[in-house]
Amino acid sequence: MLRSIQWKLVLMFVLLIVAVMLVFGLFLQGRISAFYHNSFSQVMSQSFSAELTNQLQAAVKSEDSLEELKKILSIYSGRLGISSNRNYYILSKKTGEVLFGSDNETMLDKSDNMIAAMAGKTGSAVYQNMPYIDYALSVGDDYIVYIKDKKEEMFEIMRTIYIIVGQALLIGILISIILGFFLSRTITRPISNLTTKAESLAKGSFDTKININSQDEIGKLASTFNYMTSMIKNSMEEIAQEKNKLETMFRYMTDGVIAFDINEKVIHMNPAAKEMLKIKDEGAIRFDEFFKSLDADICMAQLLYIDHSATLERQLDVEDKSLKAFFATFETEGEKLSGVIVILQDITEAQRLEMSRREFVANVSHELRTPLTTIKSYSETIQAYAASEEEKKFLDVIIREVDRMTRIVKDLLTLSSLDSKKFTANFEYFSLDELLREVVDKMSMDALRHKHIIEYFPSTSIPDIYADRDRIEQVITNIVSNAIKYTPDGGNIQMFAGCLYNEVYIKIKDNGIGINKEDLPRVFERFYRVDKARSREHGGTGLGLAIAKNFVELHGGTIKITSKAGKGTEVLIKLPIPKKEEEGENEA
Repeated sequence: MLRSIQWKLVLMFVLLIVAVMLVFGLFLQGRISAFYHNSFSQVMSQSFSAELTNQLQAAVKSEDSLEELKKILSIYSGRLGISSNRNYYILSKKTGEVLFGSDNETMLDKSDNMIAAMAGKTGSAVYQNMPYIDYALSVGDDYIVYIKDKKEEMFEIMRTIYIIVGQALLIGILISIILGFFLSRTITRPISNLTTKAESLAKGSFDTKININSQDEIGKLASTFNYMTSMIKNSMEEIAQEKNKLETMFRYMTDGVIAFDINEKVIHMNPAAKEMLKIKDEGAIRFDEFFKSLDADICMAQLLYIDHSATLERQLDVEDKSLKAFFATFETEGEKLSGVIVILQDITEAQRLEMSRREFVANVSHELRTPLTTIKSYSETIQAYAASEEEKKFLDVIIREVDRMTRIVKDLLTLSSLDSKKFTANFEYFSLDELLREVVDKMSMDALRHKHIIEYFPSTSIPDIYADRDRIEQVITNIVSNAIKYTPDGGNIQMFAGCLYNEVYIKIKDNGIGINKEDLPRVFERFYRVDKARSREHGGTGLGLAIAKNFVELHGGTIKITSKAGKGTEVLIKLPIPKKEEEGENEA
């Protein structure tokens, strides 16, 4: 019952009344006690005036001093307030023995005031914690006039006050309970109503409204609740619409979508993903086990803790289909990783078309070799018997274009052999430093014609590598040739080489025209030219970098280009240093 705010408010009212009455009672008790003690002190000081003191001093000098003292004190008993609770005594100054008293008490405790009077002083101190009040006056050398008040009157007054306060307290508690109950209901009833409506809201009843009957804080709370209800309703409707849209998109999209939580369980899988992966029971799938069975080199820990900010790609082969899978993590509102989403694309048809295209290019390139050779031979023969310089000039153009076509065909055949995995590489163990020096010497004459400065900066130790020497030379020659072509006359071309960890690196840097930022991602595409006019002018085929990239990757290395337009270009090639056992495999 006390958990209810209504009864808590009633209890607060009751405790408030009790606290007020207790404070009032204690304050009244203190004031009455102080008043009673002060009143006794005033009566004593006024009663034992100089007149009474002189009479008492004269009485002790008479022959029957004790009787004279009795007479005087009986005369002044009214002024002294002598009653059943307040009595006077005549004591022996030497022993404190009671010689006469207004009551029958014969033995008195020796109080501080009595002891002071026995010493010849007036004992008028008041002690509120004592059960009585007394006053002692030394009279002559033999007597003490002693007044003692038992405080019974004060105690009777206090008992009466306690009764009154107790009765008032009971009445106050009863009134506070009644008032507290009704007043608290004005607060708790709207809160109970709010609680009921909130429970309905939690169950999905968004049409719940609260009637506002006041303009106080409770009324404002009810108004805010109604506003919150309408906003939640609108938000839930928008979320439901978005959810329906997403579910419809997931259901009918051609790409497969799978969402996994951090425990590797499937959260969502659309029909396209089930069809692509031939899945019947999605509840039995676990991320690591499933993709391991598909020979995908990936795990949940790698995505969550190592590559969580990147999107990873893997190719999956499922029966007769080829799929490209994109893996990315997703987060909650607090930027906490919640799982992994996988997007699947069916690239079977695209691969088939790409293979057909490459076969067509290979076949056409192969067939073009013979007619190109024939055209060049006949053109050279006709040129030898040309009658005029103008005819020779036309034939020179034909021969140059045939040579260009021959280079394109040669490059296409090279790429075709790489694509079809039919390319054979002749691996051997050779000095990379010696190869780079040969390339610089070979290209120095071409650089000199353009007034370029070409320099080579080897590190202190460049290990020998195990690779196809001709192909590595072709790659480096292609990069240096591009640097010479696309650097304005008088440029500077630098080549660096060295070893870092288990790789050798070759860096070729120039201060030429550079490459625009938007063109950098496409420089390794086939037939892609950054500056088409200049590429044709210099006889470029647009296949050099594509071939270079394939050759480097054939050796397990990487090639990277960084450039700024107008600032120059830097090409970084990294090649692995194979172990001895790997050399035997490459030879095989």
